[in-house]
Amino acid sequence: MPTRDDVCVLIPTYNEAAAIGDVIDGFHDQDLQNVLVIDGGSADDTQEIAAEHGAEVVEQSGSGKGQAVREAFEYIDAPYILMVDGDGTYRPADADVLLDPLLSGEADHVIGNRFADMESGAMTRLNQVGNRLINRAFARIHGRDFVDILSGYRAMTRESIERFDLSSEGFGIETELSVECVKHNVTTEVVPIRYESRPEDTETNLRPFRDGAVILLTLYRMAKTNNPLFYFGSVGTASLLVGALLGVYVAVEWFMKNISHEVIAIVSAVGIIFGVQLLVFGVLSDMIFKLHREQMHRLDQVLEDTRSVDEETSE
Repeated sequence: MPTRDDVCVLIPTYNEAAAIGDVIDGFHDQDLQNVLVIDGGSADDTQEIAAEHGAEVVEQSGSGKGQAVREAFEYIDAPYILMVDGDGTYRPADADVLLDPLLSGEADHVIGNRFADMESGAMTRLNQVGNRLINRAFARIHGRDFVDILSGYRAMTRESIERFDLSSEGFGIETELSVECVKHNVTTEVVPIRYESRPEDTETNLRPFRDGAVILLTLYRMAKTNNPLFYFGSVGTASLLVGALLGVYVAVEWFMKNISHEVIAIVSAVGIIFGVQLLVFGVLSDMIFKLHREQMHRLDQVLEDTRSVDEETSE
């Protein structure tokens, strides 16, 4: 039976001196002693304070939260990872809620839902609207509703992470983790957690408009390999509509005013042809993707059955 010694608490930080000490102490109080702080070259005393409070501290080689998390995975040997922000907005007391489904074998990836119990003022109205928009877009594009895909409080197995192909550099890392869970059919559970206001004298590293745009682009970019019908179909539909509207304009001008627009007519035809081709390509890609997913699911089932037989034989 897995124990807390099998868990590594991963904390990516950047200028979190005001909160990082209390965060680390909180996890130690939860009997989680293996804490890795990966820091993005903080200009304050984040690294020194983290080391004083008993955490292993590593300075990332690049920049951005996504790069920090990807690099940290290379340092971690523990079979279970509890990832949390170092700004004090997440409670170490909620660690059990995230770890229980993992340690019991019920899930391979657990997401903490901040909206289940959010302290008043912990998130601006703009950020709440943005979060809900992104969550709806994720559910629409990738076909699963994880409620809070941008949550920074997660638990995951090392084995599941090794299946992921992560490339995000910044705040898109949570989005990428969620998409990879869907893509690889990783058993994912969403649990309620408490989300609190940032401590005084701390500043957020999040820039809502820029980072929100990056996250939405990440959602769309990853749809290419997880929902190709949406990825190619959305562009194809837009091209088809623009081409059709231009065609209607050319036709009206020709029949009503006897004015010809040869160049616009050519653009209209190209737009319609391009749109139809993309739609067809999207449908074909979607069929291939579903067949591939079905084959991978069958392969995973065969491997699981084989593993079970081996375990029974060894007993």
